[in-house]
Amino acid sequence: MPQMHNACYIGIDTSNYTTSVAAVSDGGEVLANLKAPLPVKAGERGLRQSEAVFAHVKNLPQLMDRLGTAIKGLTPVAVCYSRAPRDEADSYMPCFLSGGVAAHALAASGALPIFTCSHQAGHLMAALYSSGALSPLQGRCFGAFHVSGGTTDMLEVTLNGAELAITPVGGSVDLHAGQAVDRVGVALGLPFPCGPHLEVLAGQNTKKIPRPRLAVEGGACHLSGLENMALRLYRETEDKPLVAAFVLDFIARTLSALASHMRARTPDLPLLFSGGVMSNRIMARELIRALGGEIYFAEPAFSADNAAGVALICRARALATQND
Repeated sequence: MPQMHNACYIGIDTSNYTTSVAAVSDGGEVLANLKAPLPVKAGERGLRQSEAVFAHVKNLPQLMDRLGTAIKGLTPVAVCYSRAPRDEADSYMPCFLSGGVAAHALAASGALPIFTCSHQAGHLMAALYSSGALSPLQGRCFGAFHVSGGTTDMLEVTLNGAELAITPVGGSVDLHAGQAVDRVGVALGLPFPCGPHLEVLAGQNTKKIPRPRLAVEGGACHLSGLENMALRLYRETEDKPLVAAFVLDFIARTLSALASHMRARTPDLPLLFSGGVMSNRIMARELIRALGGEIYFAEPAFSADNAAGVALICRARALATQND
């Protein structure tokens, strides 16, 4: 693949929440980070896979048109899409097929190389980029958390040039953090996805937050009880800001306990937090206070589902292939 001064690299991600496309420059700068949320009816807690695929099919043409405008004057030289939720052989979700169709069509139209990665790898790369951790963590092992509606994963990660070596080492064994946020949020009458709205409510709380015992054992946590405790608190108090603050505090304390477990095994381990739930600044502040040390958080635009990390992986792999 010849070097081009006006080259750009395209990423496509089609999760169960958002249609995302992005472009990265030859120098590694994110040029476009475009998103369209999947529509969810009021009172519902998400979409069926068939509904998500249909929504992506509707969203992709307009997003690709917007991307074309954003990269006018530049030449796409490679494309990458997220093929599955995780880097595991049995990881599969039909909604990601939508992005694959768009990516293959784009690649075929310009005889471009095409790459794939996991949705999780895209999240981690976006977090590394937006937190300024790409250089500090290059070649190092670090702890990472991917916290969203579909995952509450604790990971050991090594960044080696273009590749992320990801090893799961713990996380939730039942409900995911984002599921708890959305279930409680919908019960409080908030729009789905509920994270940003729950954060606003929590910021209005002026009362002492109840702090029940966490369900954390080693590297495993249980979050299924959080929903019941939060709804019971709401029935008893009818105080939405207090309930919102309770949910966020419980999740933050749980993540802190898991991270402390990792650091007990590997002192001074750097930590990276990614995923939609981690766009919450209230939780980030609590984790910084509780954990300290070398700790990185994705910026909100790069925490929620996005294709920027996928585009960054596209660039890294394309350049690595070029240099082989």
